[in-house]
Amino acid sequence: MSAKSAPADRDVDGPLDESEANPVRPYVDLGGVKILPREGLHLRLEIEEGSKRVVAIGLDYAGSTLQVQAFAAPRSSGLWHEIRTQIADQIAKQGGSTTPREGPFGPELVAEIPVAAGQTGAGSTRLARFIGVDGPRWFLRGVIAGEGAIKPEAAAQIEDLFRSIVVVRGSAPMPPRDLIPLRMPAAPAGSAEPTGA
Repeated sequence: MSAKSAPADRDVDGPLDESEANPVRPYVDLGGVKILPREGLHLRLEIEEGSKRVVAIGLDYAGSTLQVQAFAAPRSSGLWHEIRTQIADQIAKQGGSTTPREGPFGPELVAEIPVAAGQTGAGSTRLARFIGVDGPRWFLRGVIAGEGAIKPEAAAQIEDLFRSIVVVRGSAPMPPRDLIPLRMPAAPAGSAEPTGA
């Protein structure tokens, strides 16, 4: 059983559980995750080819990308300590390296991931930060790339975005580590904004 890993003020400053979020804020509802829209934020859904299910949310903001996934977790124990070890192992197998450090959300991994040859020259690596927060019966993982992995001021903006996420675990029983289902956002009522404008 591993302890939960989360900032001490998580229930106030986020990432929030649905029960802790302000119900009147205009969140974009993606099923297991709600995102607070902000100026300059672009949202992408990452779809698994075979099953066509949404497996992650990609957020482009302030020169950074943040990929988010929410997983079911046990009520009393956390997943982040175990998952961090697995991420480090996977990256090592790809020939990359990870450095654990203490971040604003608790322990995080800074990873140097090899970039496949043919993309921006062979032998190059890209930096990514793996962050995670154990909430009540859920675990939220984020992967930060771009400016937010390197520059402190960009990191603060993307960290603030991660904190603004609301996780909707739902009451259905789910095995720990199952991805909490994500879906396309429903168009907000009364909005007839053309897409792609």
